[in-house]
Amino acid sequence: MKKTIKDIELKNKKVILRVDFNVPIANNCVVDTKRIDAAIPTIKYILENGASLIIISHLGRIKTEEDKKSKSLAIVAKKFSEILDKEVKFIPFTRGKEVEKAASSLKPGEIIFLENTRFEDLNNKAESQNDPELAKYWANLADVFVNDAFGASHRAHASTAGIAKYAKESALGFLMDDEVKHLQKILSGFERPFVAIIGGAKVSDKIKVLEKLFNIADKVLIVGGMAYTFQKALGNKIGESIYEEDKIEMAKQYLKEFKNKIVLPIDNAYVDEFADKTPLFTNKNNLNIPDGYMGLDIGPQSIELFNQIIANAKTIFWNGPAGVTEFKNFENGTKGIAIAIANNKEAYSVVGGGDSVTAINKLGYQDKFSFISTGGGASIEFIQGNKMPGFDEIQDQE
Repeated sequence: MKKTIKDIELKNKKVILRVDFNVPIANNCVVDTKRIDAAIPTIKYILENGASLIIISHLGRIKTEEDKKSKSLAIVAKKFSEILDKEVKFIPFTRGKEVEKAASSLKPGEIIFLENTRFEDLNNKAESQNDPELAKYWANLADVFVNDAFGASHRAHASTAGIAKYAKESALGFLMDDEVKHLQKILSGFERPFVAIIGGAKVSDKIKVLEKLFNIADKVLIVGGMAYTFQKALGNKIGESIYEEDKIEMAKQYLKEFKNKIVLPIDNAYVDEFADKTPLFTNKNNLNIPDGYMGLDIGPQSIELFNQIIANAKTIFWNGPAGVTEFKNFENGTKGIAIAIANNKEAYSVVGGGDSVTAINKLGYQDKFSFISTGGGASIEFIQGNKMPGFDEIQDQE
C-alpha cells in the first residue's frame, strides 16, 4: 500500500503538489473546471493541517517558444484561486531565484502556483525525459511531495516519477488514491457478469487492454472505428470506413479465440462523407456498408442489443466512444451506452476516456456512475497492468 496524505504529519511543512490542471481554455477562460474541482479536497486537507503549498501542473504540449504564449498556467491559477476562494500567488517561472524566494518565504496556509512544467521541455525535454537535475530541484523546494495527478502518472516525467524519487517524503493525494482503488476493483474485486465496452478509432491503440479484458470480462463490446477492423475480418463490406489492414489477422484470431465474449455492432449509421449529415443505416440482416460510404456510429439495433447486455451486468468498464461524438447525428451510440449504464443501478460502473466522459457530462449523468476516471490514457495503462511511474515511485506505507 502506498502512503497517502493521511499518513504524513503536515504541520508547518512545505508540500509540493503535482495536480493535473491540463484543462481546456478558450478566449482566455477555463471552460471546464472538473480537473480543478477534483483536486480541491486534497488541497483543503493539506492547508487545514497546517502546511503551505507549491502547486505544479502541465498544460498541453510545448514544442516551440511560440507555444508558451497560449500554454501559460496564469489563467488556470486565477480560476483555481476563485474556486478555492483563497489568494494564490502565481510565479511565472518553473525554476530560478523567483521560485526559490517565493518557496522559502511560504508560511502555513499560503499557496504559490508555478508555471507550466512542460515549459522545461524547451530545455532538452527536461520534464518529459525525467531529467534528474530538474526533479531534484523541485523536490528540494519542499519537505513533502504529494502526487494527485493520476492522468499524468503513466508517464515517467520529472514532475511525477522524478520528484517522487528524490523527495524526503512522498504520498498520494485523495484523487490519486481514489482512482487507483476503483481501477484495482475492476481488475480483481469485481462481481460477474463483468461487461467491458471499448471504443475509439484504432485496434492498435487498445491491443493490450483488449487482451486483458478478453481474459477477465464476460462480454467485451467493441465499438467506434476499431469495430470496422473486426467487421472486415468477418468478411463484411465496410465501404470507406476507417480500419487497420495490418490488424485484420489479429482480429480474426481474437474472433476465433474469444467468440463467446466479443460482441460487435449489428447495425451501423453511415454517410457518404465525413460530415454531420443525416445517416443511412445497415441492419442485422445486412451489415454491408456500400462503396463510397463510411460508418460513423452504431445504429439503433446495436444500442438495443448492448442495452440488454449492460442491464444484466454487475461490473462495467467503459473506455472510448461508439461514434463520432462531435457530430450530432453520430452521438446516439455513445449516448445510448451512457444511458444503459446509468439505468443499471445495481452495477459497479467505471468510466475512463475523454469522449465517454464528455457524453456523460452532456447528459448530466455524472452522479449515476460509481466512478468517472479523470485520466483516460492513464486508466487504460493501469487496466493493462503497465507501469505507472508516478504511482510506483511513491513511498510505501510503513
